[in-house]
Amino acid sequence: MRFKKLDLNLLVALDALLTEKNVTRAGERVFLSQSTMSNALSRLRQYFDDELLVQVGGRMELTPRAELLHEAVRDVLVRIDTTVAARPAFDPTASDREFTLFVSDYSMEVLVPGMLALAHQRGCQVRFNLKPQVSQPYRHLERGEADLLIIPENFCSPDHPLDQLFEDRFVCVVWRESPLAKGELTRARYVQARHVSMCPPDGSLPVFDTWLANDHGVTREIALTTYSFSVMPYLVIGTDLIATVHWRLADRLRELLPIETRPVPLPMKNLHQAMQWHKYRTRDPGLIWLRALLREAAAGMGPGLADSSATRGQ
Repeated sequence: MRFKKLDLNLLVALDALLTEKNVTRAGERVFLSQSTMSNALSRLRQYFDDELLVQVGGRMELTPRAELLHEAVRDVLVRIDTTVAARPAFDPTASDREFTLFVSDYSMEVLVPGMLALAHQRGCQVRFNLKPQVSQPYRHLERGEADLLIIPENFCSPDHPLDQLFEDRFVCVVWRESPLAKGELTRARYVQARHVSMCPPDGSLPVFDTWLANDHGVTREIALTTYSFSVMPYLVIGTDLIATVHWRLADRLRELLPIETRPVPLPMKNLHQAMQWHKYRTRDPGLIWLRALLREAAAGMGPGLADSSATRGQ
């Protein structure tokens, strides 16, 4: 099928080439041989009168024209996928569909187990692919590589719909035998303490420390960095370190570990955890089911905030 003399089958090849920037990997992505993909690239270059991919040193880079085409082509393919491939009904007990979710280890700890338990109780046969959070996760939505993102609301894209799932706040976690566990944790003691910090695996700056510096002019002494929120309470045990973590996470571990929680001695906004999906997939029956399942799992977590003595006064 052609549109304005362009073979529309080439759009799939073009998307793979612009994503992978490599002829061999692009062919593997769409199950075509290297020679077939090379031929597709030649035809695309002729149609667009542009090289599209050029050799720079030891790698291939997109031309300016290709950069402009990339998002537009992906957008067209996502529209086609959601319009043509979507089924009028969805039965999770009969479907083997796989849902890909980008989710932090924090949400893996406090939310995802409840979602999986609900799916199991109802005999669902669907599969889940849980991937780690990355910077600019909405890009994966737009490329059709993610069905849902579970992220703080302030990190959501303004271009796609979202639902708030639950609320949380932050507390300080210290070892029960640490000097910081005795007496009030004041702002001065907090600032002077040695801290555990979560540093995103992609190398971006820790959001919490950026916020402290921008809003409070506070710079912490970071004695230990880790890529995981959920291990932070474990890492303070036997030390004088302090970790600032989500209350829901700390509360789950407080009965299991020799730790204590204290209010963060700085005014902090609550965390609003949300789920976001591509705007073209709002009516996807499978995603409608999954979003409802996540809302139910989040509701089952309970409010869990107002009665916590560790968070009073914030």
